Amino acid sequence: MTIRAADQIIHKAAWLYYTHGLRQDEVAQRLAISRASVAMYLRRAREMGIVTITTSSELFSDDVLARELEDATGLTAAWIVPEDRQAMDTTAEMPVVAAAVFLELINKGERVGVAWGRTVYHIADVMPFADLRGVTVVQLCGNLGAPYSYRPDQCTTEIARRLNAEGINFYAPLVLSSERLADELRGEPVIQEQLAAISDCQLALYSVGGIEEDSHLVKCGAMSPEAMHEMGEKGAAGVIAGQLIDRDGRWMDCAHNRRCISADLDSIRAIKKRMLVVQEDNKFEPLIAALKGGFASHLVVTSSMARRVLEHWSREGLGKEGSSRA
Repeated sequence: MTIRAADQIIHKAAWLYYTHGLRQDEVAQRLAISRASVAMYLRRAREMGIVTITTSSELFSDDVLARELEDATGLTAAWIVPEDRQAMDTTAEMPVVAAAVFLELINKGERVGVAWGRTVYHIADVMPFADLRGVTVVQLCGNLGAPYSYRPDQCTTEIARRLNAEGINFYAPLVLSSERLADELRGEPVIQEQLAAISDCQLALYSVGGIEEDSHLVKCGAMSPEAMHEMGEKGAAGVIAGQLIDRDGRWMDCAHNRRCISADLDSIRAIKKRMLVVQEDNKFEPLIAALKGGFASHLVVTSSMARRVLEHWSREGLGKEGSSRA
């Protein structure tokens, strides 16, 4: 269903009232309209059927910029979170939109792969409760030390809890101290089975990490700042499920990746619905690498990030082949 310009405010009112749970006077304040107008718009929304998260999320997908981004990069679908600050606070809105999209993409009985990080954790934290028994949520990579926030097991467990689904955690570290230990652990039947099962996923949810010296991999102790800087000098551009990728989205043959217990990147690319969520402005280069590598079929980004991607795609003359696996 195409959202007419005249209906945008109805969708915004419905989104704020039904999804965020704001009172009518709060919706009126956010939209700079009268409370009587809010009541009228909500009545219109009920008449039009705009009373669910699924329908309201069309507000973010029915956008010319989203269509341009899909056409340029070959994405199946894109959702654009506006930054006009009128009613929509991007920081708060991004995980809510992503959670709504995620729920739309899940079908009963499917297996869903989940990675880790602040973005995924915030999505899990705002995800509405649903009864999706029969769905299985699996962890895409090994785990981190207990003191670290946004751990893979936390993200997987919380999303499974919100969906009333089965959760399968990875009982192995993300990074081993030696390549020999990593090889031996991958050879264990239980780990082999878990890694092999990832290719059976129909949907994956993740973000792409950066390679700054204060990135998640550094903060959690998986890499030193010096090692991360060195990998950047060698062409590393981003992190997918704990593994370094280069500027073209290819797995890097390096000591860190060889010591990593995580899903094979080809297995992730083989998942039909690959939902990538990127919010931070400093994730532009990692996002470009992820798109080139085919790690996204469905994308949730801010409007400014979408424009930067389009400009880059046009400047580099990438076309749809730039994300050949998307």
